[in-house]
Amino acid sequence: MTKGRKTTQEERVKIVAYCIEHGKDYRLTAETYEVSYQQIYSWVKKYEEKGVEGLTDRRGKAKPESELSEAEILRQENRILQSKIKDQEMEIALLKKLRELRGGGW
Repeated sequence: MTKGRKTTQEERVKIVAYCIEHGKDYRLTAETYEVSYQQIYSWVKKYEEKGVEGLTDRRGKAKPESELSEAEILRQENRILQSKIKDQEMEIALLKKLRELRGGGW
């Protein structure tokens, strides 16, 4: 089991993007980034519910309402959406290959 470590919001976005891009392979992501499986699962779930804002660490003192500029938030959102597109493209390619291997029909 991997011990917890501190991460920045930018790093959490990168980790979630990687996980989504790799078909939500939490184990691979945990090994790659040395973060626990459970933590990655939690971040992906929060992202899916609340978007990039869900990845903000809200522990401790109240933080200013907007630590990130709108451009930074949009960049992070774009990174994750690009990962989702790549994941969907890989899934489509896999389904096409499966159809091809089965002789063209379902």
